[in-house]
Amino acid sequence: MKILVTGSRGFVGASFGVFASAAGHEVLGISRSSQPEPGWPGRHVQGDAAQADLAPIIRDFAPDLLLQAAGSASVGASIADPVGDFRATAITLTNVLDGVRRSGRKPLVVFPSSAAVYGNPASLPVAEDAPCAPISPYGFHKTACEIFAREYAHCFGLSTVVCRIFSLFGSRQRRLLAWEIFAQLAGKSPALELQGTGTETRDFLHMDDLSRAILTLTPAVPRGQCTILNVASGRETPIMELAETMRAIVAPEKKITCRGIARPGDPHRWCADVRLLRSLIPDWQPQDFSAALGETIVQWKSLAA
Repeated sequence: MKILVTGSRGFVGASFGVFASAAGHEVLGISRSSQPEPGWPGRHVQGDAAQADLAPIIRDFAPDLLLQAAGSASVGASIADPVGDFRATAITLTNVLDGVRRSGRKPLVVFPSSAAVYGNPASLPVAEDAPCAPISPYGFHKTACEIFAREYAHCFGLSTVVCRIFSLFGSRQRRLLAWEIFAQLAGKSPALELQGTGTETRDFLHMDDLSRAILTLTPAVPRGQCTILNVASGRETPIMELAETMRAIVAPEKKITCRGIARPGDPHRWCADVRLLRSLIPDWQPQDFSAALGETIVQWKSLAA
């Protein structure tokens, strides 16, 4: 299978490209940099996915799958610069979708959305038919992107898949919760300080499990329409449990303190209903959380050494 990845130097794009290549697929990456991500296994083209005319690249490469991984990845940054986040997320996706439309090709376009579209769900686990009620610019812009994915499927016959991702972690990660906890534990601070109360929960999924799900979904989803899916483990993990698990591996001597301050735009609890995902790819099974987290920490520690 031929796979085009926009945002191929980012955490999701680079991780997916490496995983897909190892699985035997041909990959082409697009990023704003003139150089590919270190270790990138395929071809690379410099281009801004938000502005460049991608139609010729898509037409010439003729991908079977296009992962639109370029864009923002931070609730906090979206609050500080909502217009910038809209450009990075919504404008980028529409430019990619229109590049596909004008190319004349018919790849499956996969967009990594977010559980942020749900805001604080009324009940858990939250299913795809729950109301979208975002509480951050990041969540609102992901919701807008989902509308655009449906628009290009309905109006132009594109095949799109919206993956509502909950909480990712993986070895190439250099931001977000799991990495931030590791950085504190591996650093010189005498204690690990959590921003919230520790009772907040997330639904964690290793990046390799997301990559495997996307590749497995490619032949399974219907074409010519937009499919919206939760892609997660379906397991609710308290942040304190995450912190204690990581502390035991990295710095058992450090204390854990909680500031008890809610971050603007962050939900209190998350857990996905993954029955629809499993109905499409019944053989897909995420890794054991503790084992995957432990292996990721080993990889982070080797890079920091």
